[in-house]
Amino acid sequence: MELKIEEFQLEGGFELELPAMYPARQKFARTKIEAQAIPALMHTESQRKQLATKIKPGMKIAVGVGSRGITNLQAIVKATITELKALGAEPFIVPAMGSHGAGKAEGQAKILAGYGITEAEVGAPVRASMETVYLGKAFGDVEVYFDRLAYEEAEGIIVIARIKPHTDFKGEIESGIMKMLGIGLGKHKGASYLHKGGMGDFAELIPAVGRHIIEHTPFLFGVGIIENSFHETAHIEIVLKDQLPGREKELLAEAKRLMPKLLCKEIDVLIVDEIGKNISGSGMDSNIIGRSSCNQSLVFDAPPINKIVVLNLTKETKGNASGIGLADYTTVRTVESIDFAALYANSTTAVEINGAKLPVMLATDQKAIVTAIRTAGRRKINDVKVVRIKNTLELDQILISENLVNEAAGHAQMEVGETAVSWTFDENGNLIK
Repeated sequence: MELKIEEFQLEGGFELELPAMYPARQKFARTKIEAQAIPALMHTESQRKQLATKIKPGMKIAVGVGSRGITNLQAIVKATITELKALGAEPFIVPAMGSHGAGKAEGQAKILAGYGITEAEVGAPVRASMETVYLGKAFGDVEVYFDRLAYEEAEGIIVIARIKPHTDFKGEIESGIMKMLGIGLGKHKGASYLHKGGMGDFAELIPAVGRHIIEHTPFLFGVGIIENSFHETAHIEIVLKDQLPGREKELLAEAKRLMPKLLCKEIDVLIVDEIGKNISGSGMDSNIIGRSSCNQSLVFDAPPINKIVVLNLTKETKGNASGIGLADYTTVRTVESIDFAALYANSTTAVEINGAKLPVMLATDQKAIVTAIRTAGRRKINDVKVVRIKNTLELDQILISENLVNEAAGHAQMEVGETAVSWTFDENGNLIK
């Protein structure tokens, strides 16, 4: 798709001396598990949770793996597979990602391959299918669907899931093991059905559906992952089915404690270099930017942000621009890179489509940034407070405009560099990273 945007009349014009930007380091708690420590950790967890009493030689085990960009995902999956095979099991991997990958089996297998989740890399075949079985009703009259391969061809089921705050609802259980059971392994059909009523009751619906699936399938355990504020592995734990949902509630509380944030009091223009499904289910995390694509009444611990500019999609998102609608401005280049089939399959499954709507499009990064600054709600351009981030997962190193330096320097969790960083655009007016 090729778009052409005619230049419009912008008060003040598209030429503007952009504010000096200074590197700032945001300091957060840093508990970290190194990749090389994961195999031994998983072995210890396997013994601690006495998996040998639950997994018998020859058992076929379906391992659900999702589409999120989890640090060390390949290492965690491989270590899990290794432990299962050491116990004599015959594991196979099933995508647990609802409607992602344009709602197609080949698309979901491709996403996993992009994370290095292949038989050659982790030691178990990937079996992708969108076929489901009907498991009855939960939470009153809510129909529950589940991955057919996992249900019919496995004697045990596990899921590997990052536990974190959800972007569009709040509860004791949000994103994690229970959600992956109901929505991830519900495939396109199950995810679509659970979203039909919107997310207003998800805080109760997700645990109820998860419990129903645990009771009606050979589910064994989940591998719960928590990441720190630096998008690093902070905690890995095997959570047995009889520990759910209680233990997941505790792990979610810890994930919230470790979550990063933007520490500035207020931001007039936030420039986001990239968004994607590997970054967040909503492309850029609502908990960070304070905007939800489907629930405007949620309260987030985030600074007020007047205008958001999105400059790119991540390579890993494969054109799924979910969350682009949370931005105010973007570029023609970004829109041209969107796979609308993937975006629309994802957003219509979730029922709420605001995240798929397109922001105001500008021809270049430079024009998008200038337009955002000129419309940021300040009478004086020099008063506009600008912050630039890579994405909403990596917030330890950010750039702040000169008028935020004093505030940042006085913050106990921030350090500011002494040398400004230049705005560098290529011949097409796009920022050079």
